[in-house]
Amino acid sequence: MPHVLPISPALHLVYWRDPRKSLAAFISSLMVLVAMATLSVISVVSYLLLACLCVTITFRVYKSVIQAVQKSHEGHPFRSQLDRDISVSPESARQLAERCRNRLNWLSVQTRRLLLVEDLVDSLKVKGQDPVRSEGRTWSGVLSQSCGLTASPEESPGSGSDRLPAARFVQLLPVIERLGPMPVLT
Repeated sequence: MPHVLPISPALHLVYWRDPRKSLAAFISSLMVLVAMATLSVISVVSYLLLACLCVTITFRVYKSVIQAVQKSHEGHPFRSQLDRDISVSPESARQLAERCRNRLNWLSVQTRRLLLVEDLVDSLKVKGQDPVRSEGRTWSGVLSQSCGLTASPEESPGSGSDRLPAARFVQLLPVIERLGPMPVLT
C-alpha cells in the first residue's frame, strides 16, 4: 500500500480545496502586496496591527455586552491567551544570539572580501547587480530621462521644446540596443 503524505493546510489554500478560505487568503495577501507596493513596511504593519486591535476591541465589547445581558460570568474572552507564558528562555536567547553572531560574522567576511576585491569576478558581479538592487532606479531614470518622460534641467516646461517623447525614444533606440540587456540578479 503506497504511503500518502498528508496535505498541509497551506496546500489546501493553494489548491483551492475550500474556495471561500482560499479567496479570503488570496484577497488579503493581494491587499498586503498592494499596500507594500504603495506604502512603507512600517505603515503597512502599523495599519495591520491597528485593524487587529479594532477587531479584538470590538469582540471584547461584544462579549461584555452579551455577558451583561445574559447575566453570565464567563470572564475575559482572551484569558487563555493572556495567561500563556510568552517569555523568552535564557537558552533560546543564547541560541538566537549565537545565530545572529554567526550571520554577522559571515556578512562581515563577505563584505570585506567583495569590497577589497579578493576575487575580481565576484566584485564585478556585485557592481553589475547594483542597478537591480537599487530597484532599477538607475536604469529607469536613465531611460525615462532619455525618452523625455522627465524634464531635463535645460528643458524646463516653458523652454519651447517641441520634441515628442516618442521621437526621442526612436532616436535613442540604437544607443539602448548597444547598452545590452539590463543586469539581472542570479
